[in-house]
Amino acid sequence: MQLADFIDFSFIDVVDIILVALLLFYLYKLLKGTVAINIFIGIVIIYLIWRLTDLLNMDVLSNLLGKFISVGFFALIVVFQQEIRKFLLLLGSTNFTTRRNMVRYFRFLNQEKRVSTLDLDVLVDACEEMSKSKTGALIVIQRNNSLEFTYSSNNRSEIKLGPLVLQSIFFKNSPLHDGAVVLKNNNIIATRVVLPLSEKPKLPNKYGLRHRAGLGITEKTDALVLVVSEQTGKIVYIKDSELYPIDSFAALKETLSQDLSE
Repeated sequence: MQLADFIDFSFIDVVDIILVALLLFYLYKLLKGTVAINIFIGIVIIYLIWRLTDLLNMDVLSNLLGKFISVGFFALIVVFQQEIRKFLLLLGSTNFTTRRNMVRYFRFLNQEKRVSTLDLDVLVDACEEMSKSKTGALIVIQRNNSLEFTYSSNNRSEIKLGPLVLQSIFFKNSPLHDGAVVLKNNNIIATRVVLPLSEKPKLPNKYGLRHRAGLGITEKTDALVLVVSEQTGKIVYIKDSELYPIDSFAALKETLSQDLSE
C-alpha cells in the first residue's frame, strides 16, 4: 500500500470521521454518570486489545476475543437496555417529526424556541414556600418525551396549577403527598407517581430517595425535576441526570424559563 493511498482523504471521509466522533461524544454524554459508562470503557478496551493481538498475529487470543466481539451486539442490547430505551423515547417522541427534536438534541441546528404555558411564578413561589416549611416534594415537568408510562388511570389527574395547589398536595397529611406529581404545561396531569430509580452507583448521602427517583426519570426522558428536601428544605434541580443545588429562586426561574424554551 502506497503512503499516498493512506493519506488520500476525500470529503466523504472527513464527514464520516466527524459523524463518528459526534456519535461517540453524545454516546459518552448519554452514559456519563451511570454504571454503563464503566462497561462501555471495558468493551472499548477489549476491542483495542483484540485489534492489537490481530496485528501481532497472536492467533489464539485473537480468535478468542474475536468470538467475544462477534456476539457483543446482543450483549450490548442487554447491558445498555436503559440507555437504548432513553434514545428510543427521544426518537419516538410524539413531537419528533414536527419539531425536529432529534436535531435539536444533537445541537446541529438552531431551532425556533417553543413557548411554555407553565406559570413559573406560581411554581417557583410554591417551591420557595415548601422550602421554608421543609415540605418534601418531587415535581416532574414534562417536555417532549411523554411520561404516560410512569402513571396509570388510577393516579391520572387534571388539576390546574395555581397558588397553594402544590403545597396542598405535598402537605404531610395529604393523601396525595406520597410520590411525584407530573406537570404538563400549566396542569398537574398525575399525582402519586412512582418513578424509576437511578442506577448511579455513587450518590452523596445528603440525597435521598426523592433525588434518586428524580435522577431516574431524567436518565430515561428529557423531563425536568425539582426536589424539595424534607430534612433540610433545600431544593435541587435535576436535568439530564445532573443535580444542581438551588441557592437563588430568581436563578431557578431563569433556568426553568431557558430550559422550557429549548
